[in-house]
Amino acid sequence: MADSLIVQSKVKEAVKAQGLRTDSSLPDALNDKIVKMIAEAAKRAKENGRGTLRPYDL
Repeated sequence: MADSLIVQSKVKEAVKAQGLRTDSSLPDALNDKIVKMIAEAAKRAKENGRGTLRPYDL
């Protein structure tokens, strides 16, 4: 797994605000999903000849 891109305490706060508890593996799974999203967005930007990721690349 890559270095964490999320703040685990903030994830736990957000989940708690929904009235739920956080499984210990949720932050790692969320981080993995974010890493994949960035990789896919980077591929799209490069395919379009850009060196900048934009929100619509997600």
